[in-house]
Amino acid sequence: MREIINLNKDWCFSRKSGSLPKVLPENWERIDLPHTWNAVDGHDGKGGYERGTCYYAKNFPTPKQPLEGGRVYVEIPAAGQQAEVYVNGKKAASHEGGYSLFRADVTSLCREGEENLLVIVCSNEEKEGVYPQSADFTFYGGLYRGVNLISVPKAHFDLDYYGGCGLWVTPKPEGSGAVFQLESFPVDADENFTVMYSIKDGNGREAAYAVRPFKDTGTQVYVPGAVLWDIDNPYLYTVTATLQRRNEAYDEVSVRVGVRSFSCEPKKGFILNGRETPLRGVSRHQDKLYKGNALTKEDHYEDAALIKELGANTIRLAHYQHSQDFYDACDEMGFVVWAEIPFISVFQKSPKAHENCISQMKELIIQNYNHPSICFWGISNEILIGGISDKLVENHKELHALCKELDPARLTAIAHVSMTPLNSPIHKITDVESYNHYFGWYGGKMEDNGPWLDHFHEEHPDICLGVSEYGCEGIITYHGENPACKDYSEEYQALYHEHMAKVLHERPWIWSSYVWNMFDFGCAARDEGGVAGRNNKGLVTMDRKTKKDSYYIYQAYWSKKPMVHLCGKRYSLRSKKTTEIRVYSNQPSVALYLNGTLLEEKKADKVFVFTVALKEGRNMIVADAGKKKDSMTLEKVDKEPSIYVLPEVNERAEGVANWFKLSGDLDLNAPMEFPEGKYSIKDSMEEIAKSPDALAIAAEAARLSMNMKLIPGEGMWDMMKNMSLEGMLLMAGSMVPEGFVQSVNGKLIKIEKV
Repeated sequence: MREIINLNKDWCFSRKSGSLPKVLPENWERIDLPHTWNAVDGHDGKGGYERGTCYYAKNFPTPKQPLEGGRVYVEIPAAGQQAEVYVNGKKAASHEGGYSLFRADVTSLCREGEENLLVIVCSNEEKEGVYPQSADFTFYGGLYRGVNLISVPKAHFDLDYYGGCGLWVTPKPEGSGAVFQLESFPVDADENFTVMYSIKDGNGREAAYAVRPFKDTGTQVYVPGAVLWDIDNPYLYTVTATLQRRNEAYDEVSVRVGVRSFSCEPKKGFILNGRETPLRGVSRHQDKLYKGNALTKEDHYEDAALIKELGANTIRLAHYQHSQDFYDACDEMGFVVWAEIPFISVFQKSPKAHENCISQMKELIIQNYNHPSICFWGISNEILIGGISDKLVENHKELHALCKELDPARLTAIAHVSMTPLNSPIHKITDVESYNHYFGWYGGKMEDNGPWLDHFHEEHPDICLGVSEYGCEGIITYHGENPACKDYSEEYQALYHEHMAKVLHERPWIWSSYVWNMFDFGCAARDEGGVAGRNNKGLVTMDRKTKKDSYYIYQAYWSKKPMVHLCGKRYSLRSKKTTEIRVYSNQPSVALYLNGTLLEEKKADKVFVFTVALKEGRNMIVADAGKKKDSMTLEKVDKEPSIYVLPEVNERAEGVANWFKLSGDLDLNAPMEFPEGKYSIKDSMEEIAKSPDALAIAAEAARLSMNMKLIPGEGMWDMMKNMSLEGMLLMAGSMVPEGFVQSVNGKLIKIEKV
């Protein structure tokens, strides 16, 4: 039988080896797995992080295999971003792609009865042809999901096919039960072998059994009275395949599966087990403060539990394959999952890059086929940032076809960048579609979201439409009575999500929606809102310690458990004569008490707004929603602390209006001309950057309109360089005054192209 040995303890690690060691280097740093060398610099805000090649080394004894011809594998659940595996100085395998499992057959390289030196070389350097190339998150390096050693007899279930487990199970509801389609993949077996299948219910009782010869392992088994896997009842069956040689079991593999049916319709949205079920949830990245992406099983389950507490029923796992621990948690807790590959932001035209996409998609599907939580395979995210081409469209069609070939039962999905035109040829390739919209943050007003969704739905009544990303930054030390877009305050983030929660609730035909993001996450290139190195759009802080006010508006909409939450607890020092108190609750009425005295009781739907005159000094506020209560203390002060306001907020508010006035050549009515040989807003940022004068204008326009710092070779440059300035300013929309775009273009067309 197979033996799985965990190798996570006591590794030697080096950032600077430069060559393979011949013996275990005792002078290297000692570490345990999971590990990333970017646990701190990947999000500490110091302007960059180490992207290089590092070495991991460990001795291991050759597992004793009682039967002749056994095999030994090194299993690596993930290595960021590229890896090579060596045993006793000889190369066993290499892998490109930082998020999927791969194995190396090291049988012939092991020494019987002796210690073997295992060296794994990891690199998170940019490599042509490997996705992701550029994206809005940190590319952590390291063995961040650990390492296993697997010993199997000569006859065993396949371990070589794209990291799969050697067993595929496809349960389908039928009548009052379910048909389980079973297929396993034994290797090096002969006519003496059979495959025995056992299906056990959630209580461990055997519900069905089947036996097949080794050459034809596929079969169907009927389970009468099968219990469906559902969001509120995520019922799991355990299917075990045993490779049997007469009265001896040689190998065995088990998976957990669920019985469910699902579909999407443009007018009805997502349908699970025959019921219309709007999917409302969050996106999730896999890193944590000062751990980077080197998370434990406990970390993954903690994240899933926080999302469950929110009341979400779906998770988009962005923008790559996540840990098996997290998929397992989703199976157990009843989340519908969108899983995707890192085909993101910047399209690489080389055939090798497309081959890498194909490989990562195969790994994603083959390694995760049995998870009942996964209903959608995502094939790309915001890939039109750099424009569109026939080749890009063709590659999407190939990825969709591949998904359907490997897994006809699940649906394909795509996340469009906001500027993707309604008539783009990228539409109608995947089964369902979604847009990443940030109206009310990067451009436009939050009130633009509903009308845009309605317009698309009217123009494309045959497309299942979702919202794959939406959100805004919220930093819990910034506060104010008059929150506004781009002030980074906790209050504006809460108002934005109040609006979005209502917009989505009123449109059940939106098949899914995902807050960007559940948790703040690492993005070393970012420098926004006074908190550099991170994307701060999370509903929860990166350390998982603080739930922002915006977390609770979704709990009010989505959770079935009674709740009440007082907003503004961190806005504890207030100077106005009267202040606004907002309360979120899923109860029909809320009573507000000030210093023990009932002020008012209100009926409302999710959001209760009270105006309160604070007494001098400290004030005790209590919100009472029946069995649920919440309280906070506010203090009336003469002046609010300066930490409540980001200094650049006031500068920016005045900056857009004043920029051209100060430069002395304001022309809000400049004609939109594009003379040959001159720069214009039609040019890409990369083209504009060839001229320092043109770049200075474009960069200042981007800073004032979207608070985005664009410096060639730094920060978000690689992701944005292929965008036209026009496209970027289009994102800003109504956030810039009338005539701003014309003025920028009027300045640029005065400059000769380099």
